[in-house]
Amino acid sequence: MNKLLLVTDAWHPQINGVVRSLARTIDQLVEMGIEVDVLSPGEYWTVPCPTYPEIRLSLAKPGSVRERVEQSGADFFHLATEGPLGMLAKRAILSAGKTFTTSYHTRFPEYVSARVPIPESWSYSLLRRFHNAGTGCMVATKSLEDDLRSRGFMHLMRWSRGVDHTVFRPIPPAPFDLPKPVFVYVGRVAVEKNIEAFLDLDLPGSKLVVGSGPQLASLAKRYPQAVFTGAKLGEDLVAHYCAGDVFVFPSLTDTFGNVILEALACGLPVAAFPVTGPIDILTDPDVGVVDDDLQAACLKALDLSKARCREFALQFTWRKCAEQFLDNLLLAHENECRTAA
Repeated sequence: MNKLLLVTDAWHPQINGVVRSLARTIDQLVEMGIEVDVLSPGEYWTVPCPTYPEIRLSLAKPGSVRERVEQSGADFFHLATEGPLGMLAKRAILSAGKTFTTSYHTRFPEYVSARVPIPESWSYSLLRRFHNAGTGCMVATKSLEDDLRSRGFMHLMRWSRGVDHTVFRPIPPAPFDLPKPVFVYVGRVAVEKNIEAFLDLDLPGSKLVVGSGPQLASLAKRYPQAVFTGAKLGEDLVAHYCAGDVFVFPSLTDTFGNVILEALACGLPVAAFPVTGPIDILTDPDVGVVDDDLQAACLKALDLSKARCREFALQFTWRKCAEQFLDNLLLAHENECRTAA
């Protein structure tokens, strides 16, 4: 394999788990000698996605995407998202008689139904047609793989995630003068993240919410006892993680939860619901507590070892992530060749 064309509707300057996962994987692939060409919204006029303006939807013409695919000279094609570019690239690649892999990063059916009255079954039908047209659909966890298989998705392959241990590590905390213990949430402040489930808990100490999003102003007004910092980056973000005693992950719809690994790498035990992501990552009871009673999980997590959390996180690396991604590309190609023969 020499060259990969990766098509994504989610890319810089967006700040989210999808972009971070793709960027880190690409960095590692390049270090491994793979040439990676990224087809992203930055090449076209865009409009903001309704209810999620940070995401820009490409106004690309089918002909321009087809030309881009044909001129890429790529040996392999990977469609990372199911947006306008992903859909147009799918059509162009199939028309050229070539194959592609996909990845399933986001539970769009649940995200859409939380905002507008569209049945999840309609959205899943659309996504199933998109992903099943490829030779492999990469998913981050076993529980997500099981769920999608039960919905008729095929050619499922595992592609986990990593964390940069040199960046996310125990450092002096951000200088808050907050009653202890501090329970911290880091991520997008939006309806699909279920942050109210955390903010409604009767917990000792303080609650810290780090991140931005469409619910930030309303939640800050409704929960004046909590501290809302807005988005943080780099060392400042790490210091905010380290200001906490327990990391709380209230989401019920994430497909993985990169922030869980970041928190563990900083030495924070995790409290979460027993859903996809937490149940797949927190396989050691010494680093996190998953429970339908999130309050109980938070209180139990206070007794866990921060050193053990850091040690556990060290097994997740972006190099392993990239190697798994590359193995999936090669396996999907080999399977397609055998089928064609």
